[in-house]
Amino acid sequence: MAAAPSQTILFIILLHIFYIFAPSHQYHPLDSLTPSEFTQIRSIVTKAYPESSTHNLTFQYVGLEEPSKQTVISWLKNETTTNPPRQAFVIARIDHQTHELIVDLSLQEITSKRIYSGYGYPMFTFEDQENADKLAFTYPPFVASIRRRGLKLEEVVCESFSVGWYGEEEEEEGKNNKRIVKVMCYYMNGTVNLFMRPIEGISMTVDLDEMKIIGFQDRVTVPVPKADETEFRESKIKPPFRQSLKEITVVQPDGPSFTIDGHMIRWADWEFHLSFDVRAGMIISLASIYDLEKQQSRRVLYKGHISEMFVPYMDLTEEWQRRTFFDAGEYGYGLCSMTLETLRDCPPNAVFMDAYFAKQDGMPRKIPKAFCIFERYAGDIMWRHTEATIPGKTVREVRQDVSLVVRTVSTFGNYDYVNDWEFKQSGSIKVTVGLTGMVQVRGTTYTHKDQMEEDVYGTFVAENSIAIHHDHFLTYRLDLDVDGDANSFVKSKLRTTRVDDRRSSRKSYWTVDSKTAKTESDARIKLGSEPAELLFVNPNKKTKMGNLIGYRLIPEGVTGPLLSSDDHPQIRAAFTNYNVWVTAYNKSEKWAGGLYADQSRGDDTLAVWSNRNRSIENEDIVLWYTLGFHHVPYQEDYPVMPTLNGGFELRPSNFFESNPVLKVKQPTEEFSP
Repeated sequence: MAAAPSQTILFIILLHIFYIFAPSHQYHPLDSLTPSEFTQIRSIVTKAYPESSTHNLTFQYVGLEEPSKQTVISWLKNETTTNPPRQAFVIARIDHQTHELIVDLSLQEITSKRIYSGYGYPMFTFEDQENADKLAFTYPPFVASIRRRGLKLEEVVCESFSVGWYGEEEEEEGKNNKRIVKVMCYYMNGTVNLFMRPIEGISMTVDLDEMKIIGFQDRVTVPVPKADETEFRESKIKPPFRQSLKEITVVQPDGPSFTIDGHMIRWADWEFHLSFDVRAGMIISLASIYDLEKQQSRRVLYKGHISEMFVPYMDLTEEWQRRTFFDAGEYGYGLCSMTLETLRDCPPNAVFMDAYFAKQDGMPRKIPKAFCIFERYAGDIMWRHTEATIPGKTVREVRQDVSLVVRTVSTFGNYDYVNDWEFKQSGSIKVTVGLTGMVQVRGTTYTHKDQMEEDVYGTFVAENSIAIHHDHFLTYRLDLDVDGDANSFVKSKLRTTRVDDRRSSRKSYWTVDSKTAKTESDARIKLGSEPAELLFVNPNKKTKMGNLIGYRLIPEGVTGPLLSSDDHPQIRAAFTNYNVWVTAYNKSEKWAGGLYADQSRGDDTLAVWSNRNRSIENEDIVLWYTLGFHHVPYQEDYPVMPTLNGGFELRPSNFFESNPVLKVKQPTEEFSP
């Protein structure tokens, strides 16, 4: 690390852009849909369902319909030079019904269609939410309630909330009857940190298909928390300020060590495919690492991405009890991806890539700088040893730990999630999510903690402000293909063994008991109860020493749900009941909370699929891992929360014959990252 003037930084950024991007001669089967493809899809669908008084058409989800895994692998092996057909999976609302369509771009036609009639609804679009939020401002009862509180209507901002499911039966609400949201509001008037100024007591129910308010309640009047001390913009914060640090930057005078060819990224011994989905966000596919000893590239991960995020709040008050969000399935992890800011979200040596999705009318929309890719060096050590036991001689070897990071940020209302996939030269893949942004605050009449006698479901963080207890559970779908797609899952328990004979003066030691899971029920694991090693192995391949080659999952922390299993939010989120699941590969099983998460009833989740109890030994299998946070807010989380990180590592375990980074050279003395 070294200080560098701004002119040097600008030159290096321009050099990176020139150096990195190489031309791509043909599309990759897993490439994200392009803007022109979104336009084609829209044309094909609207032609099949012409807009008229009888056809109210909206595009709720448009994503790549991937070729089969076998087709992609065959294409990679160059067994055929023909590109697989480009297809899209479309979920559309037409005349208040959910339609599933497969659109073939080469044939320019819809090749499959069906009407979904089960429970649940597709993702919200931005337009769904924006139009619902606007309704309040022309709704007389709402306007009257705002004026009665002495608030300025022009300073009010509203937000749409999913409503979940709480045991309503068909005869009460009608199966698949209404696609609704609750709309609740905030007050700015002196701050842009609107989440710190909720307007409690007022809620509206909006029918999204009819786009009209079908329910209104003004239940109670609570003081709106003050705007004082809620500001987070640097330009608006009042002094005194903390002492500034001197500038730190990463300088790479010879340019970066990675290249980007279309969506393929190559760095050190790694290569992988990077794509974008409006629901999953970042998708990493075909991650392979070059084995120097074997002189070949070996696959580790076929596909990995966030499958669902469950965020239940613990407040039982009328306006809060339904806040049990499925953020990926309801709001879209990709849809909520943000533009990354140079030198703030990403370091100066980062390279950026855009992403695209289809709006509600089917037309493409660009997210500039949705990804950043950069090499990271923070002074970490990859390996070292000092040999000081040789008389009269000291031997020291140290290697710097430089890694490659791919980053996105998704913002769901008050919360920002910083998502990193980090590739290490040692063969490890580290996945990290950082939580920051604003905690959800409920307004209250209390001005001091000493006044509170009942359970307020949170932490008193400021006058009239309670930050509510809540959870974050992120479930990742990890289709590991460890040196091939036929894998097994091995759980190795570390067991204390007593020494009862006289072979040692010791009384105990620990040993490893390994068991290979035969079926899906064998591979449901709640972590934390006992030490264990969790391995994906290829049972058909061994090292020279006779060990099965594999990768293991290393969680950074262990968190499980605390809601009761019969609580309706937990029924819907039963995929969080275990930290680890392993299932037989099924292309259609992507979304842990079900394809239709909004108002779902838990009948199409990872927990249901796992009950099929399919064979998972020496099969193509998928690892599902849920990392979680129980968030008890503190005053340090107010008015904006310092980042809280969690994650996991996929680490080679007898995958290589020896340390794969033994032969990494030390940097020159003249320059280091």
